[in-house]
Amino acid sequence: MHANDPFARLPQAASFTVTSTTVTVYDPDAPTGSGFWHWAVADIPATVTELPKNAGDDTGSSLPEGAVQLPNDVRATRFIGAAPPAGHGPHRYFVVVHALDVASTGIPADATPAVLGFTMAGHILGRAVLTATAETPA
Repeated sequence: MHANDPFARLPQAASFTVTSTTVTVYDPDAPTGSGFWHWAVADIPATVTELPKNAGDDTGSSLPEGAVQLPNDVRATRFIGAAPPAGHGPHRYFVVVHALDVASTGIPADATPAVLGFTMAGHILGRAVLTATAETPA
């Protein structure tokens, strides 16, 4: 286990598989003290098994009906790509999908990813985690 595992203190959950070729979500290695959220989406229906490329654009129009795209850590309501500071070393990027026991979290569209995490914590049935890394040379 890595010393900065964002899931270490959460309840254990059944695992399943998530794959991606382009998406990053959360960087716990950002030099902020709290990591950096690149993208967060709530209320993706359980029947959805795939999101199209560019689903996290400015409009969110490719997201399934009912899904809510939340503001990231620069308060943009869209996906922003990985850009670790030059010379800071490798950063881990977690793509995470949670299966919940509710169809909707009821979270408002202007909520933060941290509020989403708190709201759904008691509803998690399963969690799939894909970890990618990126580094910008000095």
